[in-house]
Amino acid sequence: MADITISWDAAHRRGDWTLDGPVLATGDDLETAILISLFTDRIAQPDDVIPDGTNDPRGWWADDDLPIGSRIWLLSRAKQTRETLQRAYDYIAEALRWLIDDGVVAGFDIRTQWVSRGVLGAQIIAYKQDGTLLTTGRYTWAWQGMN
Repeated sequence: MADITISWDAAHRRGDWTLDGPVLATGDDLETAILISLFTDRIAQPDDVIPDGTNDPRGWWADDDLPIGSRIWLLSRAKQTRETLQRAYDYIAEALRWLIDDGVVAGFDIRTQWVSRGVLGAQIIAYKQDGTLLTTGRYTWAWQGMN
């Protein structure tokens, strides 16, 4: 069974469901899983600093042993530094780990960079168990960094 296809629009920095005529398109389960993993807010850990100054840990209330999404939202007010790029890398790797653990992919190459002022970019390459390329994607996030 195929998932509803989500397409990433890099120019507008957003994902959206894909239509196939008048109905939702299906297929590309891995790309959809990656998009949901990256762009769904994972609940903050107890020692995380919430960027908006509230105590709202976001995430899905039912997250328990297998939380979904990423904590990249915690970087929304971070400065554009190498440390922030490393944290982004760590959050992306954490969000995608389940795909490795479940045997969906053998691994990922993840690269993060500042695309321009206020824009974080990530390139993610997924590999099959035999080492061949499975999929590649480029993603950007609008940044509200305080420089």
